[in-house]
Amino acid sequence: MTIISSLETYDIRFPTSRHLDGSDAMNADPDYSASYVILRTDDPKGLLGHGFVFTIGRGNEVQTAACAALSHLVVGRDVNEVVSNLGSFARTLTNDSQLRWLGPEKGVMHMAIGAVVNAAWDMAGRRAGKPVWQLIADMTPEQIVELIDFRYISDALTPAEALKILCAAQAGKAGRMAALRANGYPAYTTSPGWLGYSDAKLARLAAQAVQDGFRTIKLKVGLRLDDDIRRCRLARQVIGPAVGLAVDANQRWDVDAAIAWLKELAPFNLAWVEEPTSPDDVLGHAAIRRAIAPIPISTGEHTQNRVMFKQLFQAHAVDLIQIDAARVGGVNENLAILLMAAKFGVPVFPHAGGVGLCELVQHLAMADFIAISGSMEDRAIEFVDHLHEHFVDPVCIRGGRYLAPTRPGFSAEMRPESMVRFNFPDGSEWKTSKGFVGQIHRR
Repeated sequence: MTIISSLETYDIRFPTSRHLDGSDAMNADPDYSASYVILRTDDPKGLLGHGFVFTIGRGNEVQTAACAALSHLVVGRDVNEVVSNLGSFARTLTNDSQLRWLGPEKGVMHMAIGAVVNAAWDMAGRRAGKPVWQLIADMTPEQIVELIDFRYISDALTPAEALKILCAAQAGKAGRMAALRANGYPAYTTSPGWLGYSDAKLARLAAQAVQDGFRTIKLKVGLRLDDDIRRCRLARQVIGPAVGLAVDANQRWDVDAAIAWLKELAPFNLAWVEEPTSPDDVLGHAAIRRAIAPIPISTGEHTQNRVMFKQLFQAHAVDLIQIDAARVGGVNENLAILLMAAKFGVPVFPHAGGVGLCELVQHLAMADFIAISGSMEDRAIEFVDHLHEHFVDPVCIRGGRYLAPTRPGFSAEMRPESMVRFNFPDGSEWKTSKGFVGQIHRR
């Protein structure tokens, strides 16, 4: 019997605040970070699994401690039992009678569970010799249903309804698999749009994005209306009328302020507006959607669990959603969200603005295309051109599209040299950088 022999955790931080990469109206100086998990086994061939939670700097040590707190639920378990029944494995973590009090199923502890669940999926993919998107795509509809915890969402999606959606997607599955491998999956990019970038940098990167084949770019907004109008006008001039222009307020506004602000931006023909208010305010999103129609409204990257997504769908609060690979409880809960989106007819544009998120979420979108929704042309995966060089299996973008990963696993493995260099606070990058001093003084 092969067992999980250890759960290792690492506090990895990248000083992205130096160039304001990732800056928005609510997060002015993020240092993209990962609470990183490795599940090691006693397998003589070195089988392991990688996962992480994305954060933006200070507090990453708290998230890392939460990941370590799950060790007693994982170490010593039979690898075969874990990877052959990932639904049961995930439920043993979310249903722990004491840890559950810290949520339930939300916040730092739930995100830690997501990292460990994702690491188990990475292990399962490696063991099967398949990338995770293909591992899911090759499952039967019944196997996928077994992965999902329907508690709290059965009033919106029953197991029987999920099975019906999955069975319907069996038609044309082989053709979609071939099309994905040949053509990839559409992407949109946020790389030109960080709020701290100058107008010149915005214009240069937006023009480059169009040249690289992206059909939508996204700008951060919400700090000053005059600046937003100027930046949207500049972007629209650069990209032209045929390329989509989305905006993201990162939860900046109250409901009434969002409505008034967005009416000022309406002339720029917005592809969608993301996170106009608190991610917990389902009715607020619905009110904004009604008031500014037909501009589409979206949220999701900070939506904490499948229950909140259920309410967004039921309240007709969104026109599209983002999912995040490291916010909810891992692959399993994201499959539940994707199935609900399919039932309610809401397209999914996965969030990937953070270290390693592009690498992870591509698998979920591709699995959705093959096994759930059967569609990709009315949706796209976010892409940001940061920090991919630190991963063993980085994303590959060609002509504005994600190419399907071929390496077994979840594309989550970080390069050992990067982990050593950016380990906080002892890595060489932090010992010698001004960013280290800043983080210490501002704690």
